[in-house]
Amino acid sequence: MSMVSTGLNLGGLMTAVQRNCHISDARFAGNYSMCTFLLKMREYYRWEADLPFSARLENADVGDWLAARERDWQDLADDGFAPLPLAGGEAEPFDDQSINRELVPLGYTYSSGLGVFRKPHFLLGRLKRRYHSQDGIRITIADCEYARDLVAPPAMARDDEVFINLAAVRRYLWERIQEARFGRGNDSAWHRGLATRGYTPEELSDEQLEELANDECEVFVWHELGELRSASRFGPGDDWRRLLAAASGKHEFRLRVLRDHLADTEVTLGQLARADRPASVHFWFGNLGGLRRALWPEAYTAYQAWCERGDPALLAELAEAGAQRWRRCAAGLLADFRRDPDRIAAHIERHLPLED
Repeated sequence: MSMVSTGLNLGGLMTAVQRNCHISDARFAGNYSMCTFLLKMREYYRWEADLPFSARLENADVGDWLAARERDWQDLADDGFAPLPLAGGEAEPFDDQSINRELVPLGYTYSSGLGVFRKPHFLLGRLKRRYHSQDGIRITIADCEYARDLVAPPAMARDDEVFINLAAVRRYLWERIQEARFGRGNDSAWHRGLATRGYTPEELSDEQLEELANDECEVFVWHELGELRSASRFGPGDDWRRLLAAASGKHEFRLRVLRDHLADTEVTLGQLARADRPASVHFWFGNLGGLRRALWPEAYTAYQAWCERGDPALLAELAEAGAQRWRRCAAGLLADFRRDPDRIAAHIERHLPLED
């Protein structure tokens, strides 16, 4: 085990965080579709085996590892999350502030939070950078994942702090570029974005992926700042959290898309309109697929116009119109929920309808 001069047992801390990650996975992995689960597990195997993105994964090796991991999960599913061992004593696994007071001066950082399905996420990583936004929000950027769970989100906002996992940003970009390479999703937008930088999905090098991740990291920060800013749109108290917790799986996804659209119209799109970053614009619209595009088809129409004219005013207009729309939607949805909390599905269908 590695020891640092302060008395922190880094090896013991990594083991404790990783065990909590396994417990979370054991409880929540069954919430994913079989296809999504297998794709996530393949990349989780790549991370555990410390294999580069270019490495071919052998199905037999992944299958044996997956079977062993599922057996381990059976033994962990009923366990509680354990406190983390620090030099100054034990800390609860969701007490980020106490944990980081000890870790940050040593060049490490820790993050916890709840994601989709209210799944707990834990990450122990190397601290790359820490600074404050113009609004006074603390931005923490981590790299080199020492312990992580199956999902490992690229970005999270919690308690007026934004946490970016740069390793997960690289992984996310690589996965989306692979989708573009094989013609899945909004691949044309991704192709255009890569082309503006002189890259192609077929010949993307590790160095180019690193450059992309470092550049796009700022866009992830903008989105999370938008989430923090838009939180006030959901009113005081915990009504939004209660609504998320009570919604079923498919309806929870619609609520999260609403929050994403509100965050991006509050901050991200405006920043993209002011910045000279055409690749980032293409990538943002490349992410506007599936449910996000189904709930806001007008946005993709605006993107097509931007592709033809290259006028940043189109993005600013989209941000303003979208912000007004999603604010009204959030306000109406929460008003209905407060009035009649037992009809959550009906409220979501009314305010976030999908065309047949």
